[in-house]
Parts: sequence; C-alpha cells; structure tokens
Amino acid sequence: MNSLSPQSMKFIMLVTIFITILQIHVSNLNPITIAQNSTQTIVKVDPPTITVNQSDVFTVNITVIDVQNLYGVEVDVRWNASLLKLIGVDIRLGVNSHPDGVLYEPFINITQENIGEYVIGATSYPPASPFNGSGNIIRMTFQAVNNGETTIDLETKLYDYPPPDREPRESLPIPHTTMDGNIFIIPEFSNALTLVIFLILATTLLTLLMRNKKRPKFYEANKANMQRKDIGLASEV
Repeated sequence: MNSLSPQSMKFIMLVTIFITILQIHVSNLNPITIAQNSTQTIVKVDPPTITVNQSDVFTVNITVIDVQNLYGVEVDVRWNASLLKLIGVDIRLGVNSHPDGVLYEPFINITQENIGEYVIGATSYPPASPFNGSGNIIRMTFQAVNNGETTIDLETKLYDYPPPDREPRESLPIPHTTMDGNIFIIPEFSNALTLVIFLILATTLLTLLMRNKKRPKFYEANKANMQRKDIGLASEV
C-alpha cells in the first residue's frame, strides 16, 4: 500500500470525526435489530483483473461483500495517473435509489478528488437502519492513456451501528479484508498484429493443404507412365 498524502490524511480524519459525532446521536433511537456476521467481510475492486487496449474506457466497482450492521464507510482509491485517467464516479449509496448499492437512506457523504486519488466518506443517520449484505459503494470509469500495468489500490474503513448496550454508544470499525485491482494496458495495434499473424498462418496452412491435394493426381499420372514403359519393355523382349 502507498502512504497517504497529508491532504488525504486530513480529509480522512475529518470524515472519521464527522461519522463518530453523528453516530453518537443514535443513542436516543429505539432499539434496532442488529445482525451477527458469521462470514468474512471483503471490500474489493470488481473485477479484480482487467486487460485493456490503450485508449480503451472501462469501469470497475468498489464492492462490499458480506457485511453486517454497516452504518458508515470510508474509501480511498489510488492509481497510477500516468496510465489511467479518471472519467467519472457514480456513487451507489442509498439502496432505495440504487438496489446494487449500500447504506440505507437517509445518509450523507463527502468526497475529494486528487490526481491519481479519489476519497469518499459516508454515513447513514437516524432513522436509517444498518445495512446487511453485499453491494457497491462507487462505480469508477477510467480511460487507459498509456501502456503498462497499474494497481487500483484501496484503503477502506467500515463502521457499524452501535448496539444499545455499548458504552460509550459510538460506531466501531468493522474488521474486513481489502482486495486491490490490477489493470494491464496493451498497445492498440496488438489486435491488428494478432490478425495479421493469424492470416499469415491461415494462408500458409491453406497452401500446404492445396499442395497435398494435388499430389495424388501427380502420383497417379507418374504411375500410369511407368506402367506404359514396363509394357513397352516387355513387348520388345
């Protein structure tokens, strides 16, 4: 993992303080049923590996898998800006509006975009219920601008809905595993080169097949000539 820039660290600290203060207010709510997570929670780049041509545009999701009692998220996404250009970000928060997303409404989010980096922090707030299950946090669209290989690197935090008996009643981090993405960018002409090689091989194979097809006729003609010569020699004897 690359180290965070001072600007990003300040932003993430602000998000953390904001989420913590907001979550304190849930202490005045009626009890909400809290699910117990029996599986490993994962935050990942989906798909995890992509191969594209230079200048291609492609999309990846930042996805949470098997989370329970989710009430807040922080995501810091980083990449090699000399290889990838960020085209757009589609925030998928609020499952009422985005069935493939996470967090129930109402929620609030703040974002920050730097060169080669995108940061988002978000939290639900009363009377929203905690989120259980899997879903996308954001959908990011990139353009490949140069050949090479880059990692889409994730730094994430997930916050839970505090149970009534927690003292002090504040959100705590949800343990999870983070999985980065790998992008392989190849030259634009590689497909054309592959096609040329295929045509050369196909032409060569076709030529060989045609030669083999003609060979039996040539062989039969030679055989007939040899038989005539043998008959002629026998007659002279």
